Amino acid sequence: MGEPALAEPVIRTVDLTKRYGAQAAVDRLTLEVAPGEIFGFLGPNGAGKTTTILMLLGLSEPTAGRAWVC
Repeated sequence: MGEPALAEPVIRTVDLTKRYGAQAAVDRLTLEVAPGEIFGFLGPNGAGKTTTILMLLGLSEPTAGRAWVC
């Protein structure tokens, strides 16, 4: 029996960055979330959680990098 094929990620970011002037809200975030995987954003206030979600939803443009949601 062969190994199962790896599924394409349903969420993927590569060097996702959002800056407000000199302040980096999200700095070069790279991640992949596989189908069926449970993923959460944890961190203190100001860590960039909401900014990341807004970029994934297309409600905020990243300063640099790319994001895909399938």
